[in-house]
Amino acid sequence: MVGVGTEPARRPGRPGAGSPAVPDEQSILLRGLEAFAELGYDRASARELARRLGVSHNFINDRYGSKAAFWRAVIDSALGAQLARLPQVDPSSDDADRLHLIIAGFYRAAVDTPLIGKVFVDELSRDTERLDYLYEHYIAPVLQLMVPSIERLVAAGRMAPVPWDVLFFAVIPPVSGMVDGPLARRLGRPETASSDQLTATAESLATLVVNGLLATGSESGRRA
Repeated sequence: MVGVGTEPARRPGRPGAGSPAVPDEQSILLRGLEAFAELGYDRASARELARRLGVSHNFINDRYGSKAAFWRAVIDSALGAQLARLPQVDPSSDDADRLHLIIAGFYRAAVDTPLIGKVFVDELSRDTERLDYLYEHYIAPVLQLMVPSIERLVAAGRMAPVPWDVLFFAVIPPVSGMVDGPLARRLGRPETASSDQLTATAESLATLVVNGLLATGSESGRRA
């Protein structure tokens, strides 16, 4: 029972009396993504994160339990939204077209969260629990979306058997073409690319990747 003149117990993550208001959850996660993308996980100390989030130094532990748990929340917010935007594929469509649609959808989704690409670059070269988390929750599920179509294309002789590590590095790195704006502009992309232009870029990248995976590498091979 709270005594007269005493403060009620403060719940984890709540500011103390007179403290600035805590930003809303979406702002916190976005600022966290910006920090991890710029600094990497190791350099993004709890104190630096708190400074960038505009919260007290113990906020992350109070709200999320640890920096590692906060990183997972940031990743779930960014990549979960990406996966949700992947297109629904008609099961009756041609397998090469299905593959193209999935890959193009992944590239288009990347435009909305370019910072996640920087996090990936930093994490994919490190053997950590964070890489395990990315693989289990995001990399493997995206690859699994493509498995049935790839297996049928291989069985039909339209695609050569490809080890999964080769497939991953054939499909994922081209996403940099959607998120590396400064380099893309130096290579001729308009300063302000419209949504239609970015969609066309995603489609072109997906076509190049799928044609490269197919045994014939031609449009006729896609529909043979």
